[in-house]
Amino acid sequence: MTAPYSPRTEAVRAALAAAGHPDTVRHVPDGARTAAEAAAALGCEVGAIANSLVFLADGAPLLVLSSGRHRVDTAGLAERIGRERISRAQPEDVLAATGQVIGGVSPVGHPAPVVTVIDESLRDYPDLYAAAGTHDTIFRTDFDALVALTGARIVRTNA
Repeated sequence: MTAPYSPRTEAVRAALAAAGHPDTVRHVPDGARTAAEAAAALGCEVGAIANSLVFLADGAPLLVLSSGRHRVDTAGLAERIGRERISRAQPEDVLAATGQVIGGVSPVGHPAPVVTVIDESLRDYPDLYAAAGTHDTIFRTDFDALVALTGARIVRTNA
C-alpha cells in the first residue's frame, strides 16, 4: 500500500513521529485481525504480537498490551492494578476510547490518552509488532519503545 494510509493509520504514524519513533508502519495485504494471522503474515512468533485490547476497568477504558501467546486474566489483572472489575469493552466503547475498531486497535494514535498496561512477557521478544490503526497495517517496535510511547504500567496480564 502506498501513502496515504487510512486516517486511522495516519494518526498512528503521526503519534510515532511525534514521539521520535521510526515510521515502521507497513501494510499487510491479507490483513491481520488476530495475533495468529499477524504472526503468519510477518513470519514471527505469535508471542511477538502486541495485542491492543480494550477493557473496562471499573467502567473506565483500559488498554491492555498483551502478548499474542496468551489470554488476559481479567480477575488477576484487576487485583494486580487495584481495580474491582475488568470486563471486555463493547465495540462502541473501543471506538470511543481509541478512534479505532476491534481488529486494528493500535497502542497509539488515539483521540485522547487511554490508561494502558503492558504485559511483562513482551520483554521476551527483541522485536514487537502492533496494529497500526486498521486490520491490515502494523508497526514494528520494541518493549522499551512501546512503554515509552504509551506510558504503560508494566504488569503480568495472564494467569
